[in-house]
Amino acid sequence: MSMIMIRAIVRPEKAAEVLAALMDAGFPAVTKYSVAGRGKQRGIKIGEVTYDEIPKTMLMSVVKDTDKDYVVETIMNSARSGKKGAFGDGKIFVSEVLDIFTISSGVHDTAPAKEAAA
Repeated sequence: MSMIMIRAIVRPEKAAEVLAALMDAGFPAVTKYSVAGRGKQRGIKIGEVTYDEIPKTMLMSVVKDTDKDYVVETIMNSARSGKKGAFGDGKIFVSEVLDIFTISSGVHDTAPAKEAAA
């Protein structure tokens, strides 16, 4: 079974709502980072001041490939501003996970069951 990593960059004020939606959907395992960056609009200009690094929150989760669409939809629905969304609502990046190792046990979680038990 293949696993995928989903990284969602969302507005900080939406992070708690996204985390709650993922928990309710049965995906409680999430890593949360405070990050800063800018999108295509190159930041925000207020008066004479340009803010080119906007605070965001990155949420990272690894899920089964079969759950990808459901998790992405859950994040989109909970992170979107209003019904139509707005610039700065964020991005979702999806990538394959090649290997997973549990540090405490040393288990290679993506190995077939008989290899992991050895």
